[in-house]
Order: sequence, then structure tokens, then C-alpha cells
Amino acid sequence: MTVFHFFNCAILTFGPHAVYYSATPLSEYDTLGTSIKAAVVYLGTTLIKLVCLATFLKVSESDSFDPYQELLKALIGFIDVAGLYFALTQLTHRNISQNHKFQAVGLGWAFADSVLHRLAPLWVGARGLEFTWDYILQGLEANANLVLSISLAALGSLMWLRKNKPKTLIPIIYTCAGIVATMPSITSYLRRGLGWQLPKVVGFELFTSLVMAFISWQLFAACQRPSS
Repeated sequence: MTVFHFFNCAILTFGPHAVYYSATPLSEYDTLGTSIKAAVVYLGTTLIKLVCLATFLKVSESDSFDPYQELLKALIGFIDVAGLYFALTQLTHRNISQNHKFQAVGLGWAFADSVLHRLAPLWVGARGLEFTWDYILQGLEANANLVLSISLAALGSLMWLRKNKPKTLIPIIYTCAGIVATMPSITSYLRRGLGWQLPKVVGFELFTSLVMAFISWQLFAACQRPSS
């Protein structure tokens, strides 16, 4: 039963990444190399973030919400945006379209995040003797992060690669990118500031990821229309 629970949670956590790659044109255009490069950039970005967090943040003795500490975390979190910029603009990619490039980068980014932050807790915890919903919720959280990562990559693609985008959409693009980039701080405030339980937070993340995905899709479609 414990092994069965572990495999169920692992499939829920990592399966959608494989399904997304197989079910979209990404597999047809062989963009796996681009996703792997993005995953490596994510690992490097995370290392830089950890060094910054260890340098500038103090260890809190309580689990209460500290606005100053969370503001620093949010600012350090924008290192992810710099990493995505590097992955989208500086890495050499196969001759693939902008549409496929941002999806491959976002997919690799999200997969690396899930492996780094969820594989070890899943391996240790989901094989325990007592059933818990926490790891199922963790899998759902990974799905929300997948959607948010691809949305942020799409918005980054519009910001840095799309030159002829309508000027009226530029503030919306940057605002949406800022919201997605600060999602970890937002969810931290919900948990520690407002006392939300994990199911409620995960529900919020899933809802927000769908909303941001829809907005990103609409913005991307609007920027692809020929200007009149």
C-alpha cells in the first residue's frame, strides 16, 4: 500500500510534465535538449538564490509572517526572472519557433523545480506507514507550478523576444509577469500571515495558475496578430 501510494503521488507530481511534452508539438520538434538546458539554468539560478538567502536573511525563531523578510525573499525571487531571461535569450536552441521555445523552457524549468523540491520529501514521506493527503496536495501544487512556469516563460518571451507587440499591452505583460514571479511570497503570506491551511493554499495556486495561463495565452495571441 505504501509503495502504491508513493507511485500514485509520483505520477501526479511528475506525470503531467511528460504528458505535456508528449501531447504537444514539443515532442515532434525534438525540444528535449532545450528543456534540459533550461533545467540546468534553473539549478544554477537556485544555487545563486540559496547563497543570497543565506547571506541576507536571518534565521527566524518563529513561523510568523515577517514583512521585511518576505520582501527580501520576493526581491531575491526575481533572480528566477533573470534565469528565465538567460534561458530564453542567451542559450542556443534548435531552429524552433518562439512558441515552442518558451514552452520547452517553461517545461524544463518546472520539472527541475519539482525534482529539486518535491522528489526527496515524496520518497521519504509517501512511503510511510500512515496515509496522508499532504503528498497528493504536493502533486497538485507541482501541477500549478508547471502552468505558472510556462505562463512566466510565455510572458518573458513577449517581453524580451517579441519586438512588435502593441504598446497598450506592455504594462499588462509586465504586471502579469510580476504577479507570477512573486507567487511564492504571496502563498507564504497566505500560509503564515493569514493562517491558510495547505488545501486552501493549493486551491488558490491552482485557480491562479489557470487564470494566469488564460491571460498569458490571450496576450500571446494578441501579440501575434498582425498590426493594422
